[in-house]
This record gives sequence, structure tokens and C-alpha cells, in this order.
Amino acid sequence: MTSKYPHLTSPIKLGNVYFRNRIFSAPMGATDITPDCYPGPRTQGFYELRAKGGAGSVTVSELVVHPETDASHMLHLDLVTPGCLAAHTFVADAIRRHGAVPSIEFSHSGQYAGTYLTDKNKKESLCQWGPSEGTRPDGRPVKSLSKEQIADIVKAYGDAAVLAKRAGYEMIMVHAGHGWLLNQFLSPYFNHRTDEYGGSLENRIRIVREVLEAIRTAVGPGFPVELRISGSELFDSGYDLEDGCKIAHALEDLVDMIHVSAGSYQFGFYVTTPPMFAEHGINVHLAAEIKKHVSKPVATVGALNDPAQMEQIIAEGKADVIYMGRALLADPFLPNKVMAGEDEKIVRCLRCYTCMAERPTTGTRRCAVNPIIGREIEGMDVTPAYKSKKVLVVGAGVAGLKAAVTAAQRGHKVILCEKTDKVGGILKSEQAIPFKYEMYQLGLSLEQQAIEEGVEIRLGVNVTPEYVATEKPDALILAVGSTPIVPQLPGIDGDNVVIVNDYYLQKEKVQESVVVLGGGLAGCECAVHLGMEGKQVHLVEMRDVLAADCNIRHKPILMKQVEKYATSHLRHVGLRITEEGVVCQAPDGSEVLIPGKTVICAVGQRANRACVDALRFCAPFVREVGDCIRPANITKAVYEGYHAALDI
Repeated sequence: MTSKYPHLTSPIKLGNVYFRNRIFSAPMGATDITPDCYPGPRTQGFYELRAKGGAGSVTVSELVVHPETDASHMLHLDLVTPGCLAAHTFVADAIRRHGAVPSIEFSHSGQYAGTYLTDKNKKESLCQWGPSEGTRPDGRPVKSLSKEQIADIVKAYGDAAVLAKRAGYEMIMVHAGHGWLLNQFLSPYFNHRTDEYGGSLENRIRIVREVLEAIRTAVGPGFPVELRISGSELFDSGYDLEDGCKIAHALEDLVDMIHVSAGSYQFGFYVTTPPMFAEHGINVHLAAEIKKHVSKPVATVGALNDPAQMEQIIAEGKADVIYMGRALLADPFLPNKVMAGEDEKIVRCLRCYTCMAERPTTGTRRCAVNPIIGREIEGMDVTPAYKSKKVLVVGAGVAGLKAAVTAAQRGHKVILCEKTDKVGGILKSEQAIPFKYEMYQLGLSLEQQAIEEGVEIRLGVNVTPEYVATEKPDALILAVGSTPIVPQLPGIDGDNVVIVNDYYLQKEKVQESVVVLGGGLAGCECAVHLGMEGKQVHLVEMRDVLAADCNIRHKPILMKQVEKYATSHLRHVGLRITEEGVVCQAPDGSEVLIPGKTVICAVGQRANRACVDALRFCAPFVREVGDCIRPANITKAVYEGYHAALDI
């Protein structure tokens, strides 16, 4: 069999270890870290699934090497805590048994200790240490590490390396990027020391060299050691790409691969982890430039999920390895699909930040399009039902599609009915917004899965109690969705008004000045899109906040885009729509005209409860899923559809 992507799927040797392909699973923090800071059983499943999916390497993250000066609640590895070494051994073994190389990321948060604590007040009791004394932007004091402390931290890296190798990890990644401690030493912004660890670039590099030397001494020759750096900090007063090249060149003699990321925690979360508004592979140029200055293999990372693009990156010599994080949560089996030349079956990451927002919010992991992420030990595979049943799914939005696919995978005979002429539900409307196109693709992917699993899809069918009685299903899954809320304002029926769900069908109606009525997530994203197209956009919201339904990671980035592309009017209540725009009641009670030749109505969705009520007693097993319960998001719809099918 000839590989469709010969560069991406070819093996690579780092040190004395062979990796089966060039698709590596990037470091992502563990799920259930125990109170004693070792990996729980859910963490083992979290990493194992991506090994099972075909990644060349899976990196466990983040191992805090020196808890005395880094009190973050992240992974530890020691011989003192009962069960700690064993837990890591089980994780490494779970990765290796599927053919992937288990790697572990060594880290120290430095002045950002406590970042991932769900109890943010607890950070007040922590002591943040850094290369220099100062004050963080949030007002917390930072203490300068003494030379004795630095020596102890360096030794801790070596001690951790001994135990990591003993546990069965076969590669160590040293995190010296993203604003964590080693990056703080490298950065002229953070490092103001006047001793041998500060000042010149050679001095600022010193602690990283000492750490790498300690690790190499601990693990011996041939054991792969990888250095993760920010190719550029990408903010004023930080180091630039020229310095990034010098850092990589100065340290390459001690490592087997240089992993080039970007940005700094304090100034660029959205740079390190590119949002949906950014181009895929936006940070590849950093790796490509650094590769010109070093002889060791170079890895790149950052919003990469297209096999053709990744193949081209390697073929053109811009990088040797592709790291993927969120993309392998959305589809852990992406590497296997690439190896088999079946990339059309890939479920794409939406870059919605659900996975990253869940960790600081609840301490868990979740993925919008993959319902088993963070819950892998509950079952990584869809198990066949003991008895095949006839299942009727009503509604072919994301919840109904996921339910139909899962039920068919279990061996049930599935009929999926959709009252319109196409499947996809609300996802169909996303095809008109380029940065949300992958949401539209999700509907296409689920449709293709349904076809492959033998689901009978019936379009243009309005399911009634009589229809169900004729089909006589054993199980009925109601995924009838929601309907746009259309406020009864004078002028709402005008030709200059477009319901946001219908924007993809009526783009040509939208003129150069637009009022978006409704500042929830859908309204904000539509406003940004229109602004990107060069239109003059006003965003009207009756509440005092925008995008109240947006997760905590996506919202700050979205708000920057809104600020850039639209003029917002909070606490403004729409009164009537005219040819000139929307007349609103302002916060002071006066009437004001918000100008715009076109009005996009995006005030929300209402659950189709009447449809549910009509069908709720029509089969022995009935389950409601998705927006027909309460309009929410893709995450909820996928999760409910999946588990409804498992319950049949």
C-alpha cells in the first residue's frame, strides 16, 4: 500500500528510539490528578486513547519537578508518595502497549504557580518564585530564586528523570516556553538578574543548560530528550525569533529534538493556542526559521489538523514532526486515519476552547465533538447491544446525527428522519462564516458516518404520532432542536431583516452597514464575521454583557475581535426596525437610532417543546436530546445524543 502522505507517515528516530510516524500528541494536562498529585485512572485513559488512535508519541503533562517552589496542583513523581511511581508506570504502559512512545513533560510554573487551581483564592496562600523579584499583573508578589534554590531545582530535574525512565517513559520533554520558569529565565522581560543567570543571552540560557545536563546524566546516552521553547515570545520586551534561533542553536547539543511553540502565558494564550479566528499553522514559520539554524530535528505545533498541510510542512523542510493537541481530542484516531489514507473521515477540531475552558472551571476535560474525552475509562469503544432494536431518531441536527451513528454502531436498525431537505440542523448556517466552517464540516462528517453505519436517512419527513405508530420503533430519540426567537417588533418582517440562522441562505441581502440585534455568542461571532468582510457593524444587546453563553477561554479572544470589528451598544432594548436601522431604548430611557441598512436578528433560540410533547409517549423507550430540552451548545448535544444511544 502506498502512503497518501509519505512524509507525515514515515517513522523517525530520536536518540535510540523509533517513532512510527511524525504525528505526535502534544502535552495536555492530566484529567483526574489525585490530592497527592499523581495520575488517577481517568488520566491513564485520557492519554491511552490517543496512543490507541495511532499517534507516534503521547506526552503526559505537566510534571512539576520541584513542588517546594511550585505549589501548582499538577503531576508529581516521587518515591515518597505511596502509589505515585506505580500510577505513572501504569500510564506509560497504557501508552506503550498501543505502539506509541510514552513521553512526559517536565515543568516548573515559576511565578505562575497555581494557574490551574480551580479554587483561585487558594493562590493567595502560594508563594510564586521567579528569576527576579517583582509583582505580577494581578498584584501577587514574586520572589527571586536564590542560587541555592536554583541548584536544588536543577537537581530535581535530574532526579525526576531517573524516576521517569524507571516508570517506563521513553522520552522527556523539558518545558522552557510559554512563560513558565525556564522561559522566565530566558526572557529579558522577566529576568533582571545581575549574576551569572541574568544579563546576556548566554547567562539567561545557563539554567536551561544545567537542567538539560542533569537530565542527560540521569538518563544516559540514547534516551530522547526534547526541548520545548517559544520560538518567539511575540510581545514587546520579550525575546524575538532571532533570539529564539540563538537559544535553539545554543542548546541543541544537549537534546534530540527542539519543539517550537510560541508566545507567553501572560501576553498570548491565543498565540500559543490559536483560536478559530487565526489561520491553521499560524506558528509554523517559527519552527521553519529555527530549523535553518540547528542540525537536530524540529517539531512544530499550533492549530494543525489538515493532513495535506502537515504533509507539506514536512516535505518542504519546515519541520520534522507535527504536534497536535486539540485536534487529537476531537479525533484521537486521526493518525490511524491518515496512515490508512482515510483522512476524509477525520472529525475536525472546532477550536472552540471547550477542552481548555473545562479544566480551570471544573478540573476535568471535555471536548465539544468527542463525548468520551475525560471519560475514557467509562469505555473507549461503542459496545454492541445484546439485542438489536429498531430505533427512530427524529431530527438530524448534531444531537440526532450523533445518536443515530452511535445506535447504528451498537447494531441497532436506525431510521433518521429530518423535516428539511438536508441534515445538519443549526450547523448548516455555519458554512457562511469562514472561521466557523469546521462546525459546518462536523455535520457533514456525522452524515458520512451515518451513511457508512447503515443509518436510513429520510429527508422531508415531518414525524407525527401517526408516523411513529406506523413504524413501531422500540426506541424513539427526540432531537427536534430549537427555533430562532423572533421578537415581535414593528418592522421585523421587513426585507432588510435576516434571521441569523438563515444568513447562509441570504448573504446577498446583507448591505454594507449592519445592525446585529442580539449580543450572545451567535450574534457576536456574526458581527465579527461581517466586520472582517469590511462592513460597518453595530452590535445591540439588552443586557450589560456580551456573549454571556461563551466559555471562559473563548470569550476574551472573542471580545477582542468584537472590539476590533464592531461597535457595541449594551443595555439597549430594540423597539422597532426601520429602513435606517434599529430604534432602541438607551440606558437613560431615551430613544436612539442604531444605524444599519440590514438587521441581523440573533436574539436566541427557543426549544421545540411542542414537538417533544406530541411524541413523548409514542414508543416504549423515549429520550430527549439536544436543544429541544434547552438550547445550549454542540458539546451538550453531542454528549446527550451519544449517551441516549448507549442507553438503548
